[in-house]
Amino acid sequence: MNTDKINYINIGLMIVSCIVAYFIPFELFLFSYGVLGPLHYLTEIGWLHKKNYFTKGKYDFVFLTVICVALFYYTFYPSKDRLLVADLIAFSFFISIVFVFIKDWLYRILLTVLTIIVVSVLNNFDTYFVWIGIFLPTIIHVFIFTWLFMLYGVLKEKSFSGFLSIGILILCAASFFFVQPSGLNYAVSSTVRSSYQMFNLLNFNLIHLFNMDSLHSVSEIFEKNSGFVIMRLVAFAYTYHYLNWFSKTSIIKWHQVPKKVLISTLLLWVASVGLYLYDYNIGVRALFFLSFLHVFLEFPLNFVSFTGIGKELVLLGKGKQN
Repeated sequence: MNTDKINYINIGLMIVSCIVAYFIPFELFLFSYGVLGPLHYLTEIGWLHKKNYFTKGKYDFVFLTVICVALFYYTFYPSKDRLLVADLIAFSFFISIVFVFIKDWLYRILLTVLTIIVVSVLNNFDTYFVWIGIFLPTIIHVFIFTWLFMLYGVLKEKSFSGFLSIGILILCAASFFFVQPSGLNYAVSSTVRSSYQMFNLLNFNLIHLFNMDSLHSVSEIFEKNSGFVIMRLVAFAYTYHYLNWFSKTSIIKWHQVPKKVLISTLLLWVASVGLYLYDYNIGVRALFFLSFLHVFLEFPLNFVSFTGIGKELVLLGKGKQN
């Protein structure tokens, strides 16, 4: 398929995801996260490996993987250390800048020390944990970074369909705030509430971020209109994040791997979905490491996209001047 066809398919996927999110946001998220999510993690990590994770060093990914192991430990065992969890995420994010642009080891060591200082300074901000520990690996990763990645591609292609797709993505997300049909709110089942408990803080803090409501308990995200509005946004963002990856298979070519690797990936995916079907919370915990690992390993690509957007905008500006 050519780029225009893929862009129009993506627009269709956005609209369908948006519509479904209005009616069954909690269920849509749980389905997307449990079924589409694991296949996305596995295939993207494999694709990133072929691209050397877009870093200057051959083994930079090992360093990010070790940090992710530490994150997994401090998230679940023996007791949660909120600030340390946020520190590990922040350090991985900022150190990825070094991995992308610096090859000399002396400069790498100096910048690593600087990164540690930056993270320690950020610890003093009241909203540090919310933005880094909650928003960065979730809604920022699946929505903001996805949009920026799309923008980078569109600026290079300069196609009408591409610009239309990034505009539709924003309109779909904005629609949840401007179109709030309370008649679509429904009683969220106890099973769904239990399955979603690992993500409660995301919705709770997003509601406060947008100053939509004054919630007194996390359970209110399942009952109040503000909870449904935010859940629609979250469900849409995650669902389209995964669908966008799979719709661009012919461009990204993540499927072009040895047959053994592809079969192993599919078997691991089936096993992952089986865990979610058996017990959703067990699935979330079991796939937590893989989920965060794909976020960490994608950080370098995020910075490649940021700089790419900057370069394309500069070229665009020069073109207009000429």
